[in-house]
Amino acid sequence: VIKCKAAVAWEAGKPLSIEEVEVAPPKAHEVRIKIVATAVCHTDAYTLSGADPEGCFPVILGHEGAGIVESVGEGVTKVKKGDTVIPLYIPQCGECKFCKNPKTNLCQKIRITQGKGVMPDGTSRFTCKGKQIYHFMGTSTFSEYTVVADISVAKIDAAAPLDKVCLLGCGISTGYGAAVNTAKVEPGSTCAVFGLGGVGLAVIMGCKIAGASRIIGIDINKDKYAKAKEFGATECISPQDSKKPIQEVLVEMTDGGVDYSFECIGNVGVMRAALEACHKGWGISVIVGVAAAGQEISTRPFQLVTGRTWKGTAFGGWKSVDNVPKLVTEYMSKKIKVDEFVTHVLPFDKINEAFELMHSGK
Repeated sequence: VIKCKAAVAWEAGKPLSIEEVEVAPPKAHEVRIKIVATAVCHTDAYTLSGADPEGCFPVILGHEGAGIVESVGEGVTKVKKGDTVIPLYIPQCGECKFCKNPKTNLCQKIRITQGKGVMPDGTSRFTCKGKQIYHFMGTSTFSEYTVVADISVAKIDAAAPLDKVCLLGCGISTGYGAAVNTAKVEPGSTCAVFGLGGVGLAVIMGCKIAGASRIIGIDINKDKYAKAKEFGATECISPQDSKKPIQEVLVEMTDGGVDYSFECIGNVGVMRAALEACHKGWGISVIVGVAAAGQEISTRPFQLVTGRTWKGTAFGGWKSVDNVPKLVTEYMSKKIKVDEFVTHVLPFDKINEAFELMHSGK
């Protein structure tokens, strides 16, 4: 058993608490990882807020991390002690019907136990003050050591800077893949990206790499426009600058609508606007943001009858074990940006400040 520091969420709506936790050794087909760096994501904040129906407490949150394998359990063959890795919240077992189908990346092998906050055998590897602590998204990267299933880990280039590539564990990969895998953006096309946070910037990057000629960023926070343009946005607009609904503004700006739109916020009203901003006959709108539990989307069916397509994406459609190492290689060869997504670097015990910075849009 390893004793180390972790940020424990004891209950919903309260700040994280830095505690000493015990991390049990990995069982069969499990891997124990020394986490070197982790990022914070709105999904962590969503669960911490208490709005997540799958949220269980006390829990160690975090799902954008990178580290070094400390030890492996019986039967683990894909990684060994000392390997550099990224934990994966969408695993890839290679055996279930989802993994065998090229149309999806949603491996279901450990979905049920992962959703309940436990390892595949139904138990936790974390204890603190004599209490069992739940796992989160199969990763729990807000801990100096974590234990994950062996299908939830990608071995990456040992030379990669872990304080940067940890971001490929969720946000950047999600946005980039939404553009290149899910929407399949084509050269010369016009795109609209709603929400210019980390995921939205990654979508813009993907649209640009795919050859889009016009990329319109949409956000009410104008402080985000300069960064969006650095990533490839050709122009940025705020829905608050017009009396007309934003979809009407976009339809007028683009002679009938955009070819591709992306909702990167998790707001069902914006999801409708993103669909209705698409061009009749061929427009494709991708939902990337995760809406709160119980919310529903709506539009007039005529929008779809007249040739628009509504799609969604999880982790950008990447089959995780196969593709995360390739994304790291793309970063190392400067094909995709990662460093530019980092705004602040904080010591682990300032993790609550990181959440405050995220909530304030900084």
